[in-house]
Amino acid sequence: MGKPTGFMEYTRTERSYAAVADRVVNYSEFVIPLRDETLREQGARCMDCGIPFCHQGCPVNNLIPDWNDLVYKDDLQSAIEVLHSTNNFPEFTGRICPAPCEASCTLNIDDNPVTIKTIECAIVDHAWEQGWIKPKISRHRTGKKVAVVGSGPAGLACAQQLARAGHQVRVFEKNSRIGGLLRYGIPDFKLNKQLIDRRMSQMLAEGVEFRTNAHIGTDIPARTLLDKYDAVVLTGGSEEPRNLPTPGRNLQGVHFAMEFLGQSNRRVAGDDITVGEEILATDLDVIVIGGGDTGSDCIGTSNRQGAKSITQLEIMPQPPEKEDKATTWPNWPNKLRTSSSHEEGCERMWSVATKAFKGDDGHVTGVECIKVEWNRDDQGQWQMQEIAGSEFELKADRVFLAMGFVHPVHDGMIDELELDKDPRGNISANTDDYRTSLDKVFTAGDMRRGQSLVVWAIREGRQAARSVDAYLMGDSDLPR
Repeated sequence: MGKPTGFMEYTRTERSYAAVADRVVNYSEFVIPLRDETLREQGARCMDCGIPFCHQGCPVNNLIPDWNDLVYKDDLQSAIEVLHSTNNFPEFTGRICPAPCEASCTLNIDDNPVTIKTIECAIVDHAWEQGWIKPKISRHRTGKKVAVVGSGPAGLACAQQLARAGHQVRVFEKNSRIGGLLRYGIPDFKLNKQLIDRRMSQMLAEGVEFRTNAHIGTDIPARTLLDKYDAVVLTGGSEEPRNLPTPGRNLQGVHFAMEFLGQSNRRVAGDDITVGEEILATDLDVIVIGGGDTGSDCIGTSNRQGAKSITQLEIMPQPPEKEDKATTWPNWPNKLRTSSSHEEGCERMWSVATKAFKGDDGHVTGVECIKVEWNRDDQGQWQMQEIAGSEFELKADRVFLAMGFVHPVHDGMIDELELDKDPRGNISANTDDYRTSLDKVFTAGDMRRGQSLVVWAIREGRQAARSVDAYLMGDSDLPR
């Protein structure tokens, strides 16, 4: 696809960032798009590889060579149609997806994959600017009613697909605004929330109803949905954070990452945050425990709030800067990844375990740490061992726990419905039909698979929608 010799003629060119000094003073997106001509050149780099391994790397099975070719030919209107055929919200994935497709690109064997994520984002942004993206209103109504619980990427994708199939769809969201993780978990400098509002307007025109401040299982008994709707889809996400039950955990100033990020996003949106403790990093020494994307978002947000210092602790060893392609490609490799937030300023420490939180007058003042090493036992399993005499202490006024999520919250909806759970505590359902142990109840996204990527949530929401449609109608024309 693209230009047969394009990968030899054009170098890989990515989007650039605004200068650090300019971007840390606000919460605006700071990625600078490519010029049109450069974008076409990047599309031209998609080689005729024969087997598009990028397909296997993409959870939503984007037809990547097809729209790369259309971009090269300057036919972005056709490109958005191809892109939308597999992905409801490419403006989200084009900004926050880690791009496993690029890791699978044949050109990544030589460390120069096609800039797939950049091209995807450019296609959809241009389509919105040109007014090509319009509501797709079903010409027929089935008379069937579906409740979708949760308005994150899985819930939104599922709701949109079902509405386009002609069903009456209502989305229930416990918060005051639609978006779930997209709204409250991802900072505005990575994902402008107007993008969510724009899609919400499209979905409203397509017939989707949204009900906010509606906490199913708390404000509204979950079983009432079973009486009022022909099918119910649970897409509430994985929201039970992994805790760190060490001495001093209850000190003031030690917070789960999502408490900090959610409050910050509400503050940026102008929402009321007067309830509870105000969590700020301004002029404070910040410790972030956890080396993933959530930890990175805590760093970027702390920098924008004017933290005095930021240190990120990771219990795992530092990954290699470059993977061994012979043993990893085309799979997602374990390698060192440095985000734009890291570049804005922080210290990263690896192979460090937290032993205790120190405090004064009920407030955290420091973190006791110890270095660890990882070795294989006789069964080949990795085991962590503390290194004797390696103890040290870090000053801390704020500590953010960003160690992932263990499973969805069980109290309320899940316990009320008495749904079967898998060994990890997620709602039990397979990927063939996404049906739970309770009749006419389905589940998708992180609530089913555990914490994962936004792109996986979109995939599961789309697939669950097809299963619901088939359940209601006997068959389905929705894509899987």
